[in-house]
Amino acid sequence: MMDADTMVLPRIGDAAIEDPWGEDRPRRPTARAATAAVTRWRIAAWLLPATLTGALGAARITTSGLSAAELAARRAATSPRQGIGLTGDDVALGPYHLLLRGWAELFGSTDLALRVPSLLAMVGAAALVGALATRIATPAAGLLAGMIFAVLPTSTRYAQEAQPYALAVFAAVLATWLLVPALDRPGPRRLVPYAGAVLLLGLCQPVALLLLAAHGWVVLAFRRRAAVRWLAAVALGLLPVAALLGAGLRGGGHLASGVRPGAAVLAATPGELFGVAALGGVLAGLALFSLPLRHAAAICTAWALVPALALLALAQAVPVWSAVNLLFTAPAWAVLGGIALSRARAAVAVAVLALVVLLGVAAQLPS
Repeated sequence: MMDADTMVLPRIGDAAIEDPWGEDRPRRPTARAATAAVTRWRIAAWLLPATLTGALGAARITTSGLSAAELAARRAATSPRQGIGLTGDDVALGPYHLLLRGWAELFGSTDLALRVPSLLAMVGAAALVGALATRIATPAAGLLAGMIFAVLPTSTRYAQEAQPYALAVFAAVLATWLLVPALDRPGPRRLVPYAGAVLLLGLCQPVALLLLAAHGWVVLAFRRRAAVRWLAAVALGLLPVAALLGAGLRGGGHLASGVRPGAAVLAATPGELFGVAALGGVLAGLALFSLPLRHAAAICTAWALVPALALLALAQAVPVWSAVNLLFTAPAWAVLGGIALSRARAAVAVAVLALVVLLGVAAQLPS
């Protein structure tokens, strides 16, 4: 989980005798060139997915009018201040509506202006997906993971909606990206930003805090010595969210909406989560090659599975099951898919990535 290049030590028999006259020096520019190439790949791993996400999200962002939920967000963002409360449905949406109010005061309340925050959040999420996969695996895995995430129809859809889900996806990727170095060196300088990401996640989508169950599993499995400090950071991020949402819950509100999952609902979830059922099948198949609980991929394995299982258990008592409530796990599947493709032969990786792009883009073409 360290963000460092892999070092390969030569065997003793392969070691060359040092040349005291400096005739080995021409090798140094080659090493510098290799370092520069790695740096370029690291930049490409986040820049290309972010660019593609931005292009796909902006292409038809004003084609459709505001949905009923978006119209409610516009009313909340443009109504008098005393009309904003954290009661009823606003328990989960109130913080987002307050954010949207400030945005509307600066940039207006047109359809485009209200949707731009979601577009920016999804672009940032795509960049962080590439950076995260690079950090825990390789730049090639980062580029592949970022491209997979960018072409998901749900990435484009929620980049074009004035709803908090894109912000929640960004906060989930940010929290996971910050967790990796924080567990390697659990000091305040790394744990405090992580607490801030947890706070942002809870404000955007309270049910997405199920991500912390996945993070907790990783901590207990691999970094038990950092468990107390991690819990302190989580508490720091959760306390403001708990105080804010608790007031709304006492007023009769609820944190998430959905249904109790039956067989038909569960069968439809992959298609709703990824945008196309076939695309969900491809990603699930790719993830099987990365799901073993190895140290590098374990954090995304837990991120992909633990929140879904926790939500499924919760939905047996409260009707909260919904694909959109699991949207924050989509980046984990993209990272697992990118890692799997980076381990495959080049021809296989290109073919599978082309299939993913074809399925993703075809689903977004106007009918």
